[in-house]
Amino acid sequence: MLLAQLEGFVEIARRGSVTRAAEALFLTQPALTARLKGLERELDTELFVRTGRGVRLTEAGRALLPYAQRSLQTIAEGRHLVAELARGGAGELALGAAPAVSTYVLPAILDRYHRSYPNVQLAVRTGHSEEILELVLREEVELGLIRALRHPNITSTALYEDELMLVCDPAHPFAQQPEISVEEIGGERVILFDRTSSYHDLTEAFFREAGVVPRGVMELDNIDATKKMVRQGLGVAMVPKTAASEELEAGTLHAVHIADAPPVRRQIVAIRRRDAGPAEGLAAAFLATIEAMRPALLRAGTG
Repeated sequence: MLLAQLEGFVEIARRGSVTRAAEALFLTQPALTARLKGLERELDTELFVRTGRGVRLTEAGRALLPYAQRSLQTIAEGRHLVAELARGGAGELALGAAPAVSTYVLPAILDRYHRSYPNVQLAVRTGHSEEILELVLREEVELGLIRALRHPNITSTALYEDELMLVCDPAHPFAQQPEISVEEIGGERVILFDRTSSYHDLTEAFFREAGVVPRGVMELDNIDATKKMVRQGLGVAMVPKTAASEELEAGTLHAVHIADAPPVRRQIVAIRRRDAGPAEGLAAAFLATIEAMRPALLRAGTG
């Protein structure tokens, strides 16, 4: 049973005339008649009887009609879905993101993406960058948003740089100075977070290379808790600028400029399996959304 036969059958039933149906389908009458005859041979029954004013459905034709209509509707919906998938407009996209990205950057990206592609179902998994890399390699997520990692089986697209900045409570003496020297941090309690994260490693490396040993250290398991401790005046911390943007704008945290130390930054990238080929459909649309937001992401990360 061919699609063209069902289309012809449904159109003849709708028009009540082979001639008018052929005109609607841009076919010759013999061509449409041949399609109908082929369908009737396959079903071993007549689907129409001729009348003085055209044709009408037989009992078998009336029984077949709703199934033929549903079949054509299903195929039309399938074609529409495939077209939507090709342009990134429908389907399901599985993403993976490192904690700082998923908490402080991804919501704005998803909001913009969802407004452009409301029919896409999004699934987001979080984990440290190494964990997201494994999810991408196992094809459990299509895209991963992580710090830059090297692996022969992935391709990376640079997104933005996230600066690790020193923050303090606005009442802290550092907040009253235009800049400080790195040595001055040695007299402070430093709050670290998430020992398993790269931010923890970056902070320790920063102090080690600067030859600075803080007066004391408090270790917490997440960035939000760290920011709360800083706001309570319990110490200073180095946190990603994207994670502190709201507090900096509200004035509940103060960014401290360190005069004699270079900025500590890490590259945030989108990764895919190398053998997945060029991004297309949903993944391409998502990457295009990020590209459109790149100026804002750059400002949020290092501006």
